[in-house]
Amino acid sequence: MPFHPVERALAEARQFARALALALTGGSWARAIFRIALLTGTAIAVAVLYAWTGFFSLSASSGHSALTYWFLDFGKRNVVETMSTGIDPPSLDPPFLNDPLLVMKGAGHYAGGCESCHGAPGKPRSLITQRMSPEPPPLPAKLHRWNDAELFWIVKHGIKFTGMPAWPSIQRDDEVWAMVSFLRAMQEMNARDYEHLAYGGRVAADGRPVKLPMEDESLAAVIADCARCHGRDGMGRGAGAFPRLAQQQEDYLFESLRAFATGARASGMMQAVATTLDATTMRALARHYASLPLGATNDAVHADVERGRDIANGVAERGIPACVHCHGPSGEERNPLYPQLAGQHAAYIELQLRLFKDGQRGGTEYAGIMHAVTRRMTPEDMRALADYYASLRPEAE
Repeated sequence: MPFHPVERALAEARQFARALALALTGGSWARAIFRIALLTGTAIAVAVLYAWTGFFSLSASSGHSALTYWFLDFGKRNVVETMSTGIDPPSLDPPFLNDPLLVMKGAGHYAGGCESCHGAPGKPRSLITQRMSPEPPPLPAKLHRWNDAELFWIVKHGIKFTGMPAWPSIQRDDEVWAMVSFLRAMQEMNARDYEHLAYGGRVAADGRPVKLPMEDESLAAVIADCARCHGRDGMGRGAGAFPRLAQQQEDYLFESLRAFATGARASGMMQAVATTLDATTMRALARHYASLPLGATNDAVHADVERGRDIANGVAERGIPACVHCHGPSGEERNPLYPQLAGQHAAYIELQLRLFKDGQRGGTEYAGIMHAVTRRMTPEDMRALADYYASLRPEAE
């Protein structure tokens, strides 16, 4: 009786497998292990000899073969897909990644740290980048390849052998999500939208840099760079994407810059900036921002201002000390290393309180006080307290 075609194929496959096993083992598994070890050792020896000769090319100008590019991309995609499994953005309302504050925060860092390698709307990649091997991809045209979790993993952990670094402060997931939020939004941006988000009016219509008020002309380039995020007036762009620096305590600003530079205060965005500054420049920047005139500060706040005032005056039964003793308003002279909170953006204050509670915020020698205080606070307490201080004018202190 003739075999069914499928049965015939299975029989032939089994026969081939038996023949292959016999050829490899010679009837002995010990002999098979010896042959495999011999082949592996020979392959390693040939590879080492090839490397020792120096006949292969490591020059970036030679590029990679099509097979090498395929293999690297194949491996990268599978690793990222596997390692990003289970990563989800924080569950917030409105949808977290659509928050315009996150988009603006990500844009500020992208312009300074990513644009030259990956390009942006209206901003081509630098010539140096295009001579790298492999080249960093032009992101506006490549972002569709990755989902949100995969982008998060890439930004946070980087990728070996590509020049893509890990995020400088690995514990600041909030900053990494801000970058993901911006990258998603960038897919739909035109050059004008990107210029506004990333540079915030630093460049005038004629393409020339906008002149900023300052004490020292030598700080022009540094302050212009700071203005991308903190605004030309020091009031912080985006009503919470970045903090208000104008009229802030000079000593507090100086110590914060030092903490960012050393990593004592974690921020992948600020650490990249602060590590390029010497102590003299840090002090000059702190003096500059502390001396700027105060602009409009009050955000649109929620209905928790009264509750926030009660918390600011202390909740003894819950072990929450009075915030006003350190941050005002109290009419008392305060430590210059304590930040001024009145008129600060509510979203920024709330984020800092969350970071303190999670143990992700350091800074001056007094940061430990805030770690203890915030552990006794609920998210609702933090929102109310932030609303209260945002509703004040600094003169109230």
